[in-house]
Amino acid sequence: MTITRRAVALGLAATAIQALMLIAFAWPTVNIAPRDLPIAVAGPASAQIAQQLQQRDPGAFEITTLADASAARNALADREIYGAIVTGNGAPQVMVASAAAPAVAQQLTAVAQQLSGVPAVAVQDVIATDPDDPRGAGFGSMVLPLVMSGIAAGVLLTLLIPSLSARLAGLTTFAIAGGLLSTLVFHTWLSILPGSYLELAAIAGLASFAVAATIVGLAAAIGRPGIGLGALTMLLIGNPFSAATSAPELLPQPWGTIGQLLPPGAATSLLRSVAYFDGAGAVGPLTVLLVWAVSGVALLGLGALRTPKAAAPAAPAAAAGQVAVPA
Repeated sequence: MTITRRAVALGLAATAIQALMLIAFAWPTVNIAPRDLPIAVAGPASAQIAQQLQQRDPGAFEITTLADASAARNALADREIYGAIVTGNGAPQVMVASAAAPAVAQQLTAVAQQLSGVPAVAVQDVIATDPDDPRGAGFGSMVLPLVMSGIAAGVLLTLLIPSLSARLAGLTTFAIAGGLLSTLVFHTWLSILPGSYLELAAIAGLASFAVAATIVGLAAAIGRPGIGLGALTMLLIGNPFSAATSAPELLPQPWGTIGQLLPPGAATSLLRSVAYFDGAGAVGPLTVLLVWAVSGVALLGLGALRTPKAAAPAAPAAAAGQVAVPA
């Protein structure tokens, strides 16, 4: 292939990647809508409200009937539901946990207003977002930097560090230092998330390690194409479907579910669980991150086994004229 043809081919490839990025980032945003969104209804008119919700938006909500407001509050704290409509004593009351998904809290409030026919229903935010980030915009902007830095670390370690064991050392250093520094920014300086600094730093470090280890591991196992495969997976699928600015149940399916099985989405859910819900719902996303991290290291080990070891240097030739004398 001539240099000109190669340049044209690279231009077309870049054009295809551009189109894929536009689709990956814009398509989920314009198709946000509730899909089997877990909510609850409570109180004496709960059956009527549930029926109205099902008739209004079939398939939009997965509705659980609870006894009262106290049960709804407990379900919100345990991350079993995103919100609840509580009936009795006049107009329905809406209970939400905006820390779980500010977008869901806004949508559920709007739905309750339409059902009740009053311009403003009573809303109780049981677990609110951090006062310095009330709409969750800062939290949503955290995911892309974590993904991009993980990709960059994986690419640089692959291209510049020939030793596989040294790459593992670089991954560990990046995870520890990156987790501590990034958490210093979003927790201590910007105050995007509340909670324990060290716990949040551990999650950020694990997420960074999982992304970077995937890049390094794939490159070690299948060569340079592994860099592109890992980077595109994290950037074009993991990031836009992480639900950092919404909720998995608001995204087109099955992509909302797939997003939670990738490091960006798992890190998003785990950070929310630890920061706001005392670890409720943390087991699933923590397991996902650990699986990706371990898989990356395993692929790195596979690459080490497949890499032929350099032959041992030959013993220096005996000096001319010298004869070994047995002991």
